[in-house]
Amino acid sequence: MVAEQGSAHGRNHSTGSRGRRARPRTDPPALRRLKRFASLGLWKRLKPAYPRPGKKGFRRWVPSWRQTLGLLGSFAGTAITLFGILYATTDIPDDLNAFATQQDNVYYWADGTEMARTGPVDRQDTALEKIPEKVRWAALAAENETFYSDDGVSVSGMTRAATRMLTGGDTQGGSTITQQYVKNAYLNQRQTLTRKLTEMIIAIKLDDKLSKNDILQGYLNTSWYGRGSYGIQRAAHAYYGKDVSQLNPSEGAFLASLLKGAALYDPAMGPKNHERAVERWKWILDRMVAIGKLSPAERAGYTTFPEPRTPPKPKGLTGQVGYLVDTARAYVSAHSDVSDAEFDLGGYQIRTTFEKPKVEALDKAVAAVREKLDPANREIDRDVRIGAASVTTDGRIVALQGGPDYLKQGFNDANSTVVPAGTAFAPFVYASALTNGIQRERGATRTPVTPATVYDGNDKIAVRTPEGPYWDRSGKIVKARNDDGKSWGKISLKEAVAQSVNSPIMQLGMDVGLDRVSRTAVQAGLLPESLGPQVPAFSLGTTRPSAIRMASAYATFAGKGMHTEPYSVSALSRNGDPVPVEKPAAQRALTAGAAGAVDDALHESVQRGSAVAAKAAGPGAAGKSGTGPDNKSAWFAGYRGTVATAVSLSRIDPKSQELLPLDGLGGVKAAQGSPYPLQIWTAYMGTS
Repeated sequence: MVAEQGSAHGRNHSTGSRGRRARPRTDPPALRRLKRFASLGLWKRLKPAYPRPGKKGFRRWVPSWRQTLGLLGSFAGTAITLFGILYATTDIPDDLNAFATQQDNVYYWADGTEMARTGPVDRQDTALEKIPEKVRWAALAAENETFYSDDGVSVSGMTRAATRMLTGGDTQGGSTITQQYVKNAYLNQRQTLTRKLTEMIIAIKLDDKLSKNDILQGYLNTSWYGRGSYGIQRAAHAYYGKDVSQLNPSEGAFLASLLKGAALYDPAMGPKNHERAVERWKWILDRMVAIGKLSPAERAGYTTFPEPRTPPKPKGLTGQVGYLVDTARAYVSAHSDVSDAEFDLGGYQIRTTFEKPKVEALDKAVAAVREKLDPANREIDRDVRIGAASVTTDGRIVALQGGPDYLKQGFNDANSTVVPAGTAFAPFVYASALTNGIQRERGATRTPVTPATVYDGNDKIAVRTPEGPYWDRSGKIVKARNDDGKSWGKISLKEAVAQSVNSPIMQLGMDVGLDRVSRTAVQAGLLPESLGPQVPAFSLGTTRPSAIRMASAYATFAGKGMHTEPYSVSALSRNGDPVPVEKPAAQRALTAGAAGAVDDALHESVQRGSAVAAKAAGPGAAGKSGTGPDNKSAWFAGYRGTVATAVSLSRIDPKSQELLPLDGLGGVKAAQGSPYPLQIWTAYMGTS
């Protein structure tokens, strides 16, 4: 027994001891081969010697050509292996994206009650043979002219897309029609590397499984063309009111331009879109000639852009609701990752910032003024445009007045940038002076100003620069003109703003520097592209802000110098699941001191200045009226508490789109501007 225990004890010790039997070799085959490889000395030859022996300086650290080739070979081998695994494990999905489950998008008031529904998406399949051949080739010329000869993928395009994704750039473009069809029919619109690789693999398999014509037919039936239309058949109806079989090559070229992005190329969405659409339409037709699918003679017959028809207004968006929906829709497009195509598939819930009682009160106030007009018997009362908006100090757009009725006038006058602000711009000049000081002599130190700083308020005073009088292009010295030609003598800056005296404001702008005034206006909330030319009249309101932006900027004065960009969507979800949407944060735009001084002047304007009629709105009312150059616009902008409202009024020739004078509007013989914006503001703000 003892011997047996000792024997067992011995087996538990190392088998390398003398007198004991060695354990059998247990190295795995791979390790044995590696040891043999090393024993032959091959490993020493191929093993990278790094830093490189026998080299000096930086050359010790530069890989040899053998090392470089080995590294590239390793990368290539790894990439091929990974691609093979992905190819083997990725199958063509059995079902298409469920277009049949498209839903309405639902918009809600700020209190959570339903405001409107839009949708559903318009789609109808059509056989490829019903689409004229040259219309098909318009799409191919625009998107993938080598479609019938390629293998369904573009290696160079995928490389560009991958590079842009890895470097944070734009990932659009670079896909064949087969890849685009895969994205439309089987995948999603997200621009990620994984999705692009999956798209490429499915495209390769699909190209082997289906005929080119089947793929092209599927592509043309699933592509998004804007105006809620998926597929070329519904696009033909949406843009030209006809069946796809009736399209000519010119119309087909325009529809093909929409494949690049309907939000950029639908002419109904603005002049810039129209310009882009015409340019791309020409390019596509020229491209069809270049690839031999359109004769030069036939191309010569298409010189006039085939203007699509005006999009019909969705039912249920009557009154102001359509303007609200358009505003919220635009915000989602600009401030979320939801593409227009995804949004049009529906299922989204949009919680807006619009407050129904305020929208109704503003609409009522505007309607009361419109009743005073008599366009049937007074020509001056025709073509009147009224835009208005209310924005809170935290950026919420709570009310809009876009026009008389969305279904009658689709253009939103609350977002129009054609109406000069006039002297409603003066507070920005004043705020800039308080912030930056003034400089009256070139090279001199800037001098601070205060509300009590005195300026010359007389009529027809010459406007001066640090070098002397300001001469216009006609060779005349520019002189400031006051309303009614009144001379005020020496007047404080605060009083000049409150009483709306032009001459000191114009000179103040020159002393501050119009570039600095521009920066202050933009910081407060106006858009740079709305600013007027930097000439002396700039300080008197050649700038053309929208009512939304003017209200937002005045909210900065009410907010003690803090500015929040205006927004109209507080929350976004799809089928109840939250979808991220940007919400702006407050930023310091003006010092509290400068904003407070402007606030004092605007309250003074209502209490004892040029806007005393606004006192009827109630305690705390502050604001400023504005009359544009040549009496072609009228404004009132102001606030009570945390709500700022701006109202613009103009007359616009429907043919030339030029501003018309307001003299005698409504039968009122006003010396300047119009009393109507102030009346609307007062009636509305008194109820909100």
